[in-house]
Amino acid sequence: MHKYLKLTVLCLLAVLVLWLFARNLDWAEVSAAIRRADWRLIAAAVVLVWLTYLIRAFRWKTLLAPLAPRASLREAFAATTVGFGAIFLAGRAIGEVLRPAFLSLRDPEVRPGPAFVTIGVERLYDTVAVVFIFAANLLVFHAPGVAAGSYARVREAGLLMLVLAALGVAALVLFRKNAGAVIRWLNASSESLPAALGRAAKVLTGLLEQLAQTLGVLVDVRELLVTVGWTALLWATITLANMLVLRAFSLPIGVSETVFVLGWSLVGSLVPTPGGGAGTYHAATAYGLMTYLGVAETEAKAATIVLHLVVFGSALFFGLYYFLRSGVSFARLRSLATSNETDSANGRAARGTTDDEMRAGEARA
Repeated sequence: MHKYLKLTVLCLLAVLVLWLFARNLDWAEVSAAIRRADWRLIAAAVVLVWLTYLIRAFRWKTLLAPLAPRASLREAFAATTVGFGAIFLAGRAIGEVLRPAFLSLRDPEVRPGPAFVTIGVERLYDTVAVVFIFAANLLVFHAPGVAAGSYARVREAGLLMLVLAALGVAALVLFRKNAGAVIRWLNASSESLPAALGRAAKVLTGLLEQLAQTLGVLVDVRELLVTVGWTALLWATITLANMLVLRAFSLPIGVSETVFVLGWSLVGSLVPTPGGGAGTYHAATAYGLMTYLGVAETEAKAATIVLHLVVFGSALFFGLYYFLRSGVSFARLRSLATSNETDSANGRAARGTTDDEMRAGEARA
């Protein structure tokens, strides 16, 4: 019941924000702007988005290597497109869970635990990459029409984000090296606490164990360099695809401007509304284009509509194909996803990895 209520609220939020986004638009002008767009550039952007799914599959297979060395690249690609197709149709919360669930059902070499654990590592990579790229770009980007003095504060914010991202990565590395000692200390300390605080401490240690296991997937320098390389290539391709769509509407936008707008788009897409952040993605992207780059409302919102369809809708071509051919039922996927969500809440999402595997991973690290 709670999930249905949450979905209803998110749907209503998407409708409300889309209404605010569209209420003052002249749809005849929007249609004309879309017709004038260079569809060759848009088609090239779609191909690049498809390429990002292949890059994600290569990175995912690399992340799975310590836990599932014979994982299939084809099935990783299929699961990625199914998951991103679900993000477009039903929202990020469902799509992110569907992706590892689908892989563990389709590939006998991958158990549910490793599939879900490596998705956590992916999120860590992408979060750090986005913060670094967006923050570094703020140091050199200047919005037209914004006074240099006031924009200095924006650059200071960018520098602060870079420092915080670096400190966050350093803290995770330090925690990974000392996770066993930290968890043992917390377990020992919780024994003398009152019952309520003891239960809270056990939840905390469970979450820390899950985090340690997630970080422990990367056990050597080579894997780290390879996955960082895939991540850099991924976000370069995403940036290029976004720039091609914006250029298709004859907007004078380069790489720096594209990264700036992409930052706004990503913030909008974090709200897990159905349709791949429908509504909030549109509002945030159009706001960045209009407020900071001086793009006219009609062109900005026309480009935003097409950009959203390209970035999120492109997955449907492969996603529907693989899902319909898989023979996997919605009920089976929902059952597996729910069981793993429950385990994650208790700090045991990676139950597919044994204690022996954990100790072996720590020894290799």
